[in-house]
Amino acid sequence: MSVTDPAASSRLASDLDILPARAIGALLALALSSCSEKPQQAAAPAAPPVTVAQPTRRTVTDWDEYTGRFEAVEEVQVRARVGGYVNSVEFRDGAMVKTGDLLYVIDPRPFEAVATQADGQLADARAKVELAKRELDRALTLTLNQTVTEAVVDQRRQALQAAHAAETQADGALKAAQLNVEFTHVVAPITGRVSRHLVTPGNLVQGSDAGTSTLLTTIVSVDPIYIYFDVDEATYLKNNRLWFEGKRPSSRDTPNPVEVALSGETKPSHDGKMDFLDNRLDLSTGTLRSRAVIPNKDLSILPGQFGRVRLIGSAPYEALLLPDTAVATDQSRKIVFVVKEDDTVEGRPVVLGPLDDGLRVIREGLKAEDRVIVDGLQRARVGAKVSPHPAAAPSGGKAGDKPGDKP
Repeated sequence: MSVTDPAASSRLASDLDILPARAIGALLALALSSCSEKPQQAAAPAAPPVTVAQPTRRTVTDWDEYTGRFEAVEEVQVRARVGGYVNSVEFRDGAMVKTGDLLYVIDPRPFEAVATQADGQLADARAKVELAKRELDRALTLTLNQTVTEAVVDQRRQALQAAHAAETQADGALKAAQLNVEFTHVVAPITGRVSRHLVTPGNLVQGSDAGTSTLLTTIVSVDPIYIYFDVDEATYLKNNRLWFEGKRPSSRDTPNPVEVALSGETKPSHDGKMDFLDNRLDLSTGTLRSRAVIPNKDLSILPGQFGRVRLIGSAPYEALLLPDTAVATDQSRKIVFVVKEDDTVEGRPVVLGPLDDGLRVIREGLKAEDRVIVDGLQRARVGAKVSPHPAAAPSGGKAGDKPGDKP
């Protein structure tokens, strides 16, 4: 309704005339009181809750990590030692075999025939030796009666020596023939896992006498197993310095422990020990070839697999540790949020070390009595107040202790 309307103004005036004077006064008082009231100030927000814990203190050892490849301790190429036709294959492809297990049978009949011939030649040579002995003895007897001359005795003695030489040759020929018969049965030279058969029955194979023997299969040992990895020059110098200072034993003289995690594993699943360090650094890569030996009782590791190797990199030392989630990144710095005595938040730059059993080693920047925010970092602001609550303590320890540690 427009106030400039004359008709409306007259009607409003008539309505006000109708109202009692007491009601008009009440309305005016209410309007004046509402105009005099001031707006209430908003209540200050409560300090956000955060979870705090003191750093865990315990003795730790640094570990250096490398990528390595597993290789067999023993690897053999099984080749034919005699030529001939293959009669049978006596193993299952990919099976475990033991030393002496039969793998192939090559037709032995030609070699048995040669062995029989060599046996006859040996018997003939022995008979000639016996005859030469008797003739020499007869000549020596007749020499006493001066029936034969010394020249005849010398001839008989030389004939005996020649008979002995022929016997030795025949004996060697028989042994060689017998070895060839034995070589027709190809056996496993080591215990391990055999590959597939590369020659099927009915095929002709060449032996070692032919210059290039036929490859029949391969065998690799699987327990224990080697893992080879390369140590960079900086790490080698660090470990060498620790050895000179007496803080870490050298892997050349001491089988230092190693831990190995297979591909896809987040934690090490196999333990082993150092076994070898090369005598020089590789000129092309500047690394030192190293080797550890790993027990493989369950045969779960095969040569050729990759693994992550952890090797001790320091002497045991006392360290402060925090959950990795308590560490934030501020551009190029790593910081943690510490709650001071007045419950305000302070950002503290820290120097990080390696992970140890799920906790991060803090090398510099923290004290054992500091209260560090481990949960609720997104609610904390540097300089602002927070409402700190201690982290739940594991059974048998205080907040921040590793589960199972004594308080």
